[in-house]
Amino acid sequence: MDELADLTERLVSIPSHEDETAAGDAIEEWLRAETDATVERDDAGNVFAFAGATDDPDTDSLALVGHHDVVPPAPEQTTGDGLDGEYVVERRDGRIYGRGTADMKGSVAAAMLAFRDATPPAGRELIFASFVDEEVGGEGARHAIDEGFAPDRAVVAEGSTNYSKSGVTDVVVAHRGRRGSRLVARGEAAHASEPEAGENAIYRAADAIDAVRGLDAPRATVLGNEVSGSLAVTIVEGGDTWNVIPERCEATVDERTVPGDRADLAGVADATPGVELVVDQDLPPMACGDPAFADAALDVARAVHEDLGLDAPEHVTKPHATDAGWLAAAGTDCLVCGASEPGEAHTDTESASLDALDRCYRIYAGIAEREA
Repeated sequence: MDELADLTERLVSIPSHEDETAAGDAIEEWLRAETDATVERDDAGNVFAFAGATDDPDTDSLALVGHHDVVPPAPEQTTGDGLDGEYVVERRDGRIYGRGTADMKGSVAAAMLAFRDATPPAGRELIFASFVDEEVGGEGARHAIDEGFAPDRAVVAEGSTNYSKSGVTDVVVAHRGRRGSRLVARGEAAHASEPEAGENAIYRAADAIDAVRGLDAPRATVLGNEVSGSLAVTIVEGGDTWNVIPERCEATVDERTVPGDRADLAGVADATPGVELVVDQDLPPMACGDPAFADAALDVARAVHEDLGLDAPEHVTKPHATDAGWLAAAGTDCLVCGASEPGEAHTDTESASLDALDRCYRIYAGIAEREA
């Protein structure tokens, strides 16, 4: 527990909201000093370590995956003015406080220690990976995948603690994605005193918005767990001045997608004259396609909780997109398991429970060592 807490504090203290280099350096240096693994750093700054049956082309591979970038800290989370200075890290009341403790350097530390300590079964390659740029769309994961990173299975160390009940670290079998789109309406400008001389783009956008309100949010079921999406217009922008019929209006749509389904926004655009759909971001959802892997991981998590005298965790779903979505889209069977609790990530008082970090370490090591 002390080593895990110390490593978490070390990683959290390193600023990594604008430049992840120093945090990646610390992870790389630790892996080289503490393990006999093959450690690599790619052009994007992602850090990898490979152990176990690394020379067998037919080996089974399991990756423990995290990311070492964070969102910008609040002023009170640094020792300098604004975003400058070192990150403030405090340990009190069984928790570690600081930017990145929950999302997700605490779980990265747990994965590093589990990678070092676990003895994978014969025929398994055990991989540790920590990506850059997860917070800006998974650019690090996408780079790694483009360069051939393709483990058979992965445990992504994003938050899953206190999902089914308080005091447990659950196993996520599916999560939502996010598609950010704009319905762009174009019309024809005219003087507002003669509205019939033009084509009001705001009215066209309003027709499209009404159609969006009539759509059902996507839904899916993964290993018996329901995943519900959502759909909402969040921004409307159009018109330049009070006396001109607007020739352009945009409606921004936030959609939370689910595995295998999404709302028919393209159909809305096609059915509305003068309206085009523009997709600005499309973070994929995740669904674990290997029930045996999901069950084995839950067995490990339940054994850990039983040993600690805690309630049993469950298979759950997660509302947020993670790098597991990119890995799953590339063919890796993924699960999500980590110390972050709902409401902790990205907050001004972000923290992680030392007990949850310890559970994650035990779960990661147990999954890495399990035969099946």
